[in-house]
Amino acid sequence: MGARALRAAISAAPITAAMLLAWGTPASAQDSAANPGINAADTAWMIVATALVLMMTIPGLALFYSGMVRKKNVLATMAQSLTAVAIISILWVAFGYSLTFVGNGPWLGSLDSWFLAGITMDSVNPAAKTIPEALFMLYQMTFAIITVALVAGSVADRMRFSAYVLFSIGWFIFAYVPLAHWVWGGGFLAQAGVLDFAGGLVVHLSAGISGLVAAKVMGNRHGYGHDNLSPFDLSLAVVGTGLLWVGWFGFNGGSALAANSRAVLAITATHLAACAGALTWGAIEWATRRKPSVLGMISGAVAGLGTITPASGFVAPWHGIIIGIIAGLVCFWACTWLKHRFQYDDSLDVFGVHGIGGLTGTLLAGIFATAAIGGTSGLLEGNPQQLLIQLYGVATTLVWCGGVTFVLLKLVSAFVPLRVSMQQELEGLDISQHGEALQ
Repeated sequence: MGARALRAAISAAPITAAMLLAWGTPASAQDSAANPGINAADTAWMIVATALVLMMTIPGLALFYSGMVRKKNVLATMAQSLTAVAIISILWVAFGYSLTFVGNGPWLGSLDSWFLAGITMDSVNPAAKTIPEALFMLYQMTFAIITVALVAGSVADRMRFSAYVLFSIGWFIFAYVPLAHWVWGGGFLAQAGVLDFAGGLVVHLSAGISGLVAAKVMGNRHGYGHDNLSPFDLSLAVVGTGLLWVGWFGFNGGSALAANSRAVLAITATHLAACAGALTWGAIEWATRRKPSVLGMISGAVAGLGTITPASGFVAPWHGIIIGIIAGLVCFWACTWLKHRFQYDDSLDVFGVHGIGGLTGTLLAGIFATAAIGGTSGLLEGNPQQLLIQLYGVATTLVWCGGVTFVLLKLVSAFVPLRVSMQQELEGLDISQHGEALQ
């Protein structure tokens, strides 16, 4: 090293040391110094929970849905989940997070944090004071993503991709963001005392009723009721179910927003509800059809998961078994008798599983809520008023999301056709919408 280079290195040493002190210190130490309220254990758990919930959409929901459509529509179905991740992530950062969780107006938040303005390494959201605000923002983003992706299951096999993109953007803005603020962001439903721990209203019922309206507006698939519309590969759906099941631990357990006992109880109730739902649905098929189908068992598991979601942080683990059994019974009825009675082509039973499950679970939260766990008593603890409050939340969600979906579909149809042509539907959406196909 030359003399000039040596002198430069020596003179730069203090600057280098300062940089190492500023940026080389472990993140936990920096956070603790800047904001003593940020907890390392809570932060670590919520990072894991965020990854688990994102996994629920890709690959979880993508595999679950694509395994239940016909071979010619597998890639198109996966593309819808992938597209939801990409679009909703950017919209959430742009304005979704701010309108949902910044400010506590009765109808909407504010745009003070649009494009994450004001969010720093040590800032926190009042709803989650022990984790960095950026992490809270990311975690809530994953909920918005999967909710939009869920709706697509009702119109699988027939919706034009361009229409799906436009509808998803509009539905996120006008349905999801307001409802999430009303329930979780300090809006009027939260102020009324509605219980929804992890998304019975915000995720499942909103997606379910929107899927039902979309299926009715778009009409049935060609051949519905007499052609063979059997799933292409149920093994994909089973793998998808497993990913959803594990991801749901982050979905419900992470909604405690801390690494604490409430998160553990929520995860335990969630797992037991999934088990009870799968066994109940399988038992019904075994008794009525002589054979328990794989499709039925995974549908029962997802029904149990969706139904326990709003109650998971308010009930004891053994309540999860009861709620799972009820979920298997009610959702089986919705996917068989109710669907056939009214002849709506909800392709992947989004309404029957998620809509009815979310509705049922929201009401059951008002019955089984335990003050020692969630701070609120339900009907069984002498508070019948809570069940009425839950009914209020259900009615609001049904009217708002159903109405918004109907209006949006009509608006989108003024710009692009909602569904592909008959020839394209027969050919398959993989080829007609994406120019690709499975061999």
